[in-house]
Amino acid sequence: MTQSTCVIIGASHAGAHLAACLRQQKWAGRIIVIGDDDRLPYHRPPLSKALLAGKQSIDQLLIRPESFYQKQNIEFMLNRKVARINRTDKTLQLADGETLAYDKLALCTGARVRRLDICGAELKGVHYLRHYRDVENIKTNLDGQRNIVIVGGGYIGLETAASLRQLGHKVTVIEAAYRVLQRVTAPEVSTFFQRVHQEQGIQLVLDKQVAEFVAAKDDPTRSDRVLCTDGSLYPADLIIVGIGVRPNVELAEQAGLKTANGIWVNEFAQTEDPDIVAAGDCTNHPNALLNTRLRLESVPNAMEQAKSAAASICEQPIQYAAHPWFWSDQCDIKLQIAGFNNGYDEVVLRGDPGVGRSFVAWYLKQNKLIAADCINRPKEFMITKQLLAKQITPEKHLLSDESVDPKRFLEN
Repeated sequence: MTQSTCVIIGASHAGAHLAACLRQQKWAGRIIVIGDDDRLPYHRPPLSKALLAGKQSIDQLLIRPESFYQKQNIEFMLNRKVARINRTDKTLQLADGETLAYDKLALCTGARVRRLDICGAELKGVHYLRHYRDVENIKTNLDGQRNIVIVGGGYIGLETAASLRQLGHKVTVIEAAYRVLQRVTAPEVSTFFQRVHQEQGIQLVLDKQVAEFVAAKDDPTRSDRVLCTDGSLYPADLIIVGIGVRPNVELAEQAGLKTANGIWVNEFAQTEDPDIVAAGDCTNHPNALLNTRLRLESVPNAMEQAKSAAASICEQPIQYAAHPWFWSDQCDIKLQIAGFNNGYDEVVLRGDPGVGRSFVAWYLKQNKLIAADCINRPKEFMITKQLLAKQITPEKHLLSDESVDPKRFLEN
């Protein structure tokens, strides 16, 4: 009997977890993971923090050790790219010309950085941060104290800024919106993070558009200044752009699969093709708890959706429906986010964001709790996850009252 083969495109967090889940769910056939990186799957969140700050090495960030994959008989084809999917004969054509057959296929292609299309964008000194090699390239330019300009005041930009400031560099963050984290947090939370980063000595330049990376007079191949549309100039020994990511959907599109802000899947991580699933940052999926479709960029989403994808491959479908959660480490702050605040119409604060470094912003929509930003508040974070799961909304005066133990919220 011919052994069945499952090929996973993407040595990502989703890809690694999907492979492990396949073995847990008794998939006996071959498992082949194809990745365009030269490393086994590693954790990406620490890239802008522990790895950049030199607190951990890339080997310490591996999701699982090589011995695990060997024991589970999971094969890797690293530093390889898939050029084309042929759904008719169920084969993959790799960029180097090799053809690989599959019985089941999983797309865990992740996302790539959004690039600035401006004058000087291709000059030396302009960096992006998505892979460990990006961090290594940045670190080679950090000798001595440097002037560093970060374009983008989202999570990746602020995390990177905090790490570089801790290393003693002069850091300027330029954000096009009028406040940092504008797309994802309430104004009170933005104001808090602006205060904290400024207290750390980071210069925040808000409501300004970058127009050009200016070439150095002594080396026209390298940029040493950032020019904004209002004519202001910022010196830069190093430029890091962090303005979000785009899902890698090109292979799915080429194969005729539906895409719309991600690879379109159902609640079981299945595409329109019965032999192809998808999981992770690259997917657009329905969430029955939120009554909407969305694309999430988070480790918890990658892991849970990969579990559903593996179950579908093994013909034991498990519905993926969970309240999202995320985290961000900046300076001495751990921001933990429970839920999805899209469409909120009210914010209830627990603690004072103008003083100290610990508070909660509860997000309500039509008087119903939908999310919380918990800044150095692990207890409230864990309680919020339970409140969302049980669809409990405590009274507002209780949410804001610091004297009330959050555990009491579950007694409603």
